[in-house]
Amino acid sequence: MKLMAFNGSPRKKWNTATMVEHALEGAREAGAEVELVNLYDLDFKGCSSCFACKRLNRKEIGVCAVKDELKPVLERVREADALLVGSPVYYGTESACTRAFLERVQFPYLNYADYDNSHFPRKIPTGLIYTMNVPESLLEPLGYPVTFERTRAFLARHFGSCELLLSMNTSQYSDYDKYETGFDKEAKARQHEEQFPKDCQAARELGARLAKGYQG
Repeated sequence: MKLMAFNGSPRKKWNTATMVEHALEGAREAGAEVELVNLYDLDFKGCSSCFACKRLNRKEIGVCAVKDELKPVLERVREADALLVGSPVYYGTESACTRAFLERVQFPYLNYADYDNSHFPRKIPTGLIYTMNVPESLLEPLGYPVTFERTRAFLARHFGSCELLLSMNTSQYSDYDKYETGFDKEAKARQHEEQFPKDCQAARELGARLAKGYQG
């Protein structure tokens, strides 16, 4: 059983990367082989709207025709047994790199002739982790749940299922005295110290469920 995970943050040692790594640890403990891809290490763009993946005479179904550093990754996705995508929330949605990846990994499997039947060759579980500076009390006023659910639902449609995990009110900096801020720094630090380990444990449990083939 192989789980492929994608870190959609430009940082490899902060909230999103940490959550993804805990998920991978949970998957390893459950017996899975894991692969981590840091999306910001790759030179690629989003969908080019070439529609090669929708041509009636195409040689392969569900394959993106764009040749760049993401192409071999997408080929490995076809062989994976579970997928996990982690992203920080920037301006109310995924990071730009994550958004580009989601376009490329999903659009070839969108069946224009039958929207209810994906071109992905089988059903596999997927997971989606969002980390954000925003506290839970602001999610609804900012409209975040609609965005998060849209992405979750598309992943579920294309691959079979998708479980969503949120980590809120995270720390953006290691030293808030060096950066602009408009809240109580000490309260922020206390909240992060108390809650983030719980979020990491939830990520570990998510990884284990994905490794066991969870289909929600």
